[in-house]
Amino acid sequence: MAEWLSSLRLRVRALLHRRQREQDLQDEVAFHLAMREEQISTSGAADARSGARRRFGSIAKIQDDVRDTWALAPRISSLFQDVRYAARMIRRGPGFALLVVLILGLGVGINAVMFSLVNAVVVRPLPFASPDRLVRVWHVPPAAQFPGATRFSVSPANYLDWRTQNGVFEQMSIYAPGRATLTGPGLEPDSVVEGIVSADFFDVLGARPLHGRYFETGEDEPGTDGVVVVSEELWQTRFGGDPGLVGRSIVVDSRPRTVIGIAPALMAFPARARLWTPLAMNAEMRATRGIHDFLVIARMKTGVPIARAQAEMDTISKRLAVQYPVDNTGWGALVVPLQDDIVGDTRTALLVLLGAVGFVMLIASANLANLLLAKTLGRSKEIAVRAALGASRRRVVQQILCETMLLGLLSGVFGLLLARGSMTAIVAYVTGTIPRSTEIDLDARVLLFTLGVSLTAGLIAGLAPAWRLTRPNIQSTLNQGLTRTATGSHDRRLRHALVVSEVALALVLLVGAGLLIRTVGTLRAVDPGFDRHNVLTAVLTLPQAKYPKQADRTRFADLVTQRVGGLPGVEAVSTIDSLPMTGGSTQPVSIEGEPVKPMSEQPEVAVRRIMPGYLRASGTRLIRGRDFTKADTADALPVVLISESMAKQFWPNQNPLGKRLTLTFRPGVVREVVGVVGDVKITGLDVLEPVAALYAPLAQNPGGPLSLVVRTTVPPKSVTPSMAALLHELDPDLPLLNVRTMDEVVGASIAQQQFAMELLGAFAALALLLAAIGIYSVLSWTVRQRVREIGIRRALGAPTRDLLRMVVVEGLKPTVWGVVLGVASALALGRLLSALIFGVTPHDITTLSSVAMIITLVGVSATLLPAYRATRVDPVIALRDEP
Repeated sequence: MAEWLSSLRLRVRALLHRRQREQDLQDEVAFHLAMREEQISTSGAADARSGARRRFGSIAKIQDDVRDTWALAPRISSLFQDVRYAARMIRRGPGFALLVVLILGLGVGINAVMFSLVNAVVVRPLPFASPDRLVRVWHVPPAAQFPGATRFSVSPANYLDWRTQNGVFEQMSIYAPGRATLTGPGLEPDSVVEGIVSADFFDVLGARPLHGRYFETGEDEPGTDGVVVVSEELWQTRFGGDPGLVGRSIVVDSRPRTVIGIAPALMAFPARARLWTPLAMNAEMRATRGIHDFLVIARMKTGVPIARAQAEMDTISKRLAVQYPVDNTGWGALVVPLQDDIVGDTRTALLVLLGAVGFVMLIASANLANLLLAKTLGRSKEIAVRAALGASRRRVVQQILCETMLLGLLSGVFGLLLARGSMTAIVAYVTGTIPRSTEIDLDARVLLFTLGVSLTAGLIAGLAPAWRLTRPNIQSTLNQGLTRTATGSHDRRLRHALVVSEVALALVLLVGAGLLIRTVGTLRAVDPGFDRHNVLTAVLTLPQAKYPKQADRTRFADLVTQRVGGLPGVEAVSTIDSLPMTGGSTQPVSIEGEPVKPMSEQPEVAVRRIMPGYLRASGTRLIRGRDFTKADTADALPVVLISESMAKQFWPNQNPLGKRLTLTFRPGVVREVVGVVGDVKITGLDVLEPVAALYAPLAQNPGGPLSLVVRTTVPPKSVTPSMAALLHELDPDLPLLNVRTMDEVVGASIAQQQFAMELLGAFAALALLLAAIGIYSVLSWTVRQRVREIGIRRALGAPTRDLLRMVVVEGLKPTVWGVVLGVASALALGRLLSALIFGVTPHDITTLSSVAMIITLVGVSATLLPAYRATRVDPVIALRDEP
């Protein structure tokens, strides 16, 4: 009481001092005005008098501003006083403050990490000049040939026509991602992602080099393309940041190229490229329309909207379809903002996860509100004294919110430290799973977001105790002090409402995690069409300059498979140009004996080049016919294997063996079907309909990349050193790339669902833990408030089981209400997860009932310790002491 009376005296003294200073200022201004008026009257200058009045009129305005400032000063002073008092209260209870900072800081930290992902991928503009004007232009394939497909790569000839005929783009560029092998004296061979680009690629992006320059016009012509641009990362890691690298020659794919520039770290486009080489298009390539292997970006003219660019590309596509009906009938164009195209479906997953961590933050805030409510109820007498001395409700609320928001700020600092410490691990975890992962950091936007989350969490946590303590029963509190019987049912209902909200939010997160767990489980159970166990894969890149003839490439592949097949533990080995679920080529197919169709109307099938033994090495079933053999050479009868779905599509109810067909990439070659194999998940485990596929012998169709497929009788990774040593022996400049088991290849195809499941599962587990803490804290508080009642019941002979039932039922009430509210919310929000789930509906009854049971069991578990404490109350002590 003495402390508060002293504080009141200080406030009154300060107020009187401010009033006196204001009066002195008014007297001084009035004196100077009078003196100036007298000077003006004696001089007789009317114009000077009016000017002086105008000038000293501004002094009157200053006087008004000063008066307003002094009127505001008491509020500012009271705010500073409350902040100082809040800091003093935190210092008095360091243990409680540490608990709050740990609980809330963990929520703030995961919010900061999750928002840094969303910020880098979704919010932050691309690191190029005027990124809002950058677009990607796709082909739209005919629906009959590609059911469900809306985007397709571009042919070179169509790109050239787009570039010359449009009026909405400033510039257009064509490119393709690839891989390049770096070699050199004293350096280990290294394969890096390569961007094969037209000369104006960097101009379209509006990118600036870190050192040197980018490509110039004419450097993408055949014979003049001996230049290269390297990334800052490659410059630092492989060349040690050598400042003299620009102008020097390096060996790329066994060919010397001159380094003309170094691109900054953020210029990792396309596909996290580490070097860029010119795309040298010869006359044959410029005339190609039927083969779509390239991507196109463009910069729109200033002020041109996407809709207008799309309309013009539609017009050009129709014109090209009339002009080149064989290749372009049914093919359209699609204009997409480049950032949206890069982000793709990742946007939905990240926003869902950001919402999930928002739920975790709300649960943590509700938990903190419960803790603060219990703590601040101990200050009821203090609040009552302040109210009796004239403190307003606004001042009481301000005092409590100052304390909770200061705790929120401390939690924000702790959360940022957690986020900063885990950032390296987070980037490593998401690299390869989400785009633009190299741009993830804690920038100013993330810091402001974290500050806002911290203050908001403190505000939310302080509202319940502030609202409760602004309605004290002053007389009762001053007469009785704080008693456990004085808090009554009102406080119990408020605390139960907080627990209900925690349980409901936790249940929503658990339902989302459960749906994703079932999705990943369903995907893993999908039969990929081959035996993926005990299979090792690796990629070989044969430089065109070193292996210029197709026969050389085929001969080297034969040698590698023979030598690898002789290694200990290797059961079978072969090659394929593109592994399942990693992309690959599709080609139009024409069936012998059917009416000839234009290429644009020919059905497309997935085409893979394989070597003999691939079916055994990959574990793909041979249903009928025969496999390829070494007799299927370039001089032998052209043959193919087809998938079961392709046989049903083209020859329903017929024997496909002996049927003949032709493919686009060698239209004059008639091929005979010699075998039918089982359907394989070519594009992904989540594609329900089987994809028609065709397999051609590599010897008869050389070219393309090479992926080794090695079936082993030992752990697959154990043969990697032997394979690498063998390959180094055959060609010291050829690295063994992307060594993975087939299980890892299949797992990578569901990486996005796996990523979302793991994060959402972690958030849901944390939410469940916080909800359990909330239930436990409420019950512990309830037992403490009802000690006298429990003591009386025990003194009157109440059985222990009745006391247990009373406490457990008390704890299950908010749990059950939370489950009901959570199930309703999960049903309402389930459609948000529809883009991420597979094989299960958003309203899956099994998931909902399982999660509800888990929440209920956790709620029961959280009641056990408070219930046990209730049975240990000594009735003599409870009745003797005033609680």
